[in-house]
Amino acid sequence: MIFSRIRRPEIGSIALSALVSAYLLLVTNKSFWTHTFAYFNDSVVALVSFSVALCLLTFAGLTTASVKYVMKPVLIFFIMVSASASYFIDTFGVIIDKDMIGNAAVTTQAEAGHLLTGSLAMHLLLYGLLPALLVMSVKVRRRPFLANAAINLAVIIPCLIVGGGLVYANFANVAYVIREHKDLMKRFNPTGPVSAAVRYAASTYKERNIVVQPLGTDARQGSRIAAAGKPVVVVVVAGETARAMNFSLNGYARETNPELKALGVVNYTDTTSCGTATAISLPCMFSVYPRNEYSDWKARSTENLMNVLTRAGVSTTWWDNNTGSKGIADLINFASMTNQKNSPLCKNGECLDEIFLGELDKKLQATTSNSVIVLHQLGSHGPSYYLRYPEKFRRFTPDCRTPELMKCSVAEITNAYDNSILYTDYVLASVARLLEKHQARVAGAMIYMSDHGESLGENGIYLHGAPYAIAPREQTQVPFVAWFSRPYQATMGVDTACLDKDTAQPKSHDNLFHTVLGMMNVETKVYRRDLDAFANCTRKPTGGPIFQSADTANDLPANTTRAVALPGAL
Repeated sequence: MIFSRIRRPEIGSIALSALVSAYLLLVTNKSFWTHTFAYFNDSVVALVSFSVALCLLTFAGLTTASVKYVMKPVLIFFIMVSASASYFIDTFGVIIDKDMIGNAAVTTQAEAGHLLTGSLAMHLLLYGLLPALLVMSVKVRRRPFLANAAINLAVIIPCLIVGGGLVYANFANVAYVIREHKDLMKRFNPTGPVSAAVRYAASTYKERNIVVQPLGTDARQGSRIAAAGKPVVVVVVAGETARAMNFSLNGYARETNPELKALGVVNYTDTTSCGTATAISLPCMFSVYPRNEYSDWKARSTENLMNVLTRAGVSTTWWDNNTGSKGIADLINFASMTNQKNSPLCKNGECLDEIFLGELDKKLQATTSNSVIVLHQLGSHGPSYYLRYPEKFRRFTPDCRTPELMKCSVAEITNAYDNSILYTDYVLASVARLLEKHQARVAGAMIYMSDHGESLGENGIYLHGAPYAIAPREQTQVPFVAWFSRPYQATMGVDTACLDKDTAQPKSHDNLFHTVLGMMNVETKVYRRDLDAFANCTRKPTGGPIFQSADTANDLPANTTRAVALPGAL
């Protein structure tokens, strides 16, 4: 009864729109304004004009929603979206674009749980829920519909005219900044995240009835592998969030690859990823399309490497310790390692990558046919780097022991990340040792590529997923390692001494598709020898070349071109 007699504060709809506009612009757009001042630093006039115009256009946009039963839901929605987005943008330095929305859409409960922290809850309470409650609590003075429309137009039209005029008067400078810095408007709350979500929904709707086109229908195993005398097994390790610069094999000051170094692996020092997030890079790695031709639509509408291998009669298996194969393994043998309930290597829906080793040992013991086995790692996935390695690999300390990276120093974050790389070194070396253990039965080889890198606080940026055009090298330079057993070298004619001379040459995710086909001696018109990283160091068998690869546009699906690109070209 007491609360029912409390008089709610009243406010006009125009005034409420103005207050919410000011709140969104000033409180939830720290990153946007920081970059705006930096990008317009050579033109104060253009900076002022752009800023004033944006404020006027935001006010006009919110005023458009000043209609009964519409206004408050719209304002509250924009406040909550801006509060959520600003936390991730300001805390991790990320940009919420269409690809980032896609990453969020396909994440697992366990993966998302590392981002649902107390800091996020407090941020949403202070910057989202409380302002939203204030909007809900006020009483908006209403006018008759036509009168309200007239007053709204009296505000909207001048804002559009003045705002448009300011942009027009400085169009050259404004257009240049926006064209050269495409990330700027993606940082703007709430329109950046909302437009990204709309684009993602539109593309998902468009792709709902995709018909997958066959690839490599002529694929067959060549004469060399047919004469091997024992099963040829290639283990493809798809890494997660490993960046090349933290591999000691690439010159990093810390010894993060002692076991791979001892094995004498072939290590490529300049390898570029196709994307900066798993949802893009992983399908691209296994796609026939090079990065400059790749799109999500093409990947979904065309068969991939695993399908071509299967068609050639190679046994294919995908074991996943991550968030799934992103559609790559839909038509082959697939198993999720995270489903193992009683393993000491698993906790809260996530497992350490050692989970692969026991199963791989058993599979190699039972293998009777030429096989490709993909191990999709959890690797160094953040922000909970400390959960990616067991206690005995906690070599670099103090290490950050929380997913709330802002509570740790850059040194502590780097220590935790380096421990995860050290553990990946152990896992990869263990895979090689298992292939060596079974070399009397199989001719084995291992190839490892990470899907993307990671930012650890450089320039205020954390994690990954930056738009590729502006992504730092920490997110795009990835490790690429290969190991060959002696039976494999002898059977398949691989000259590792020759490969060691080529390791400084640029490579990229473009190489994986064709390199694995070459490793399995699969003959097909879609194979490109120029993108096979090992082709120039593979001895030809007596009697002619190992592979035949035609060079006509008809060899690939109709939605790609046949222009030859250098390995690693972007």
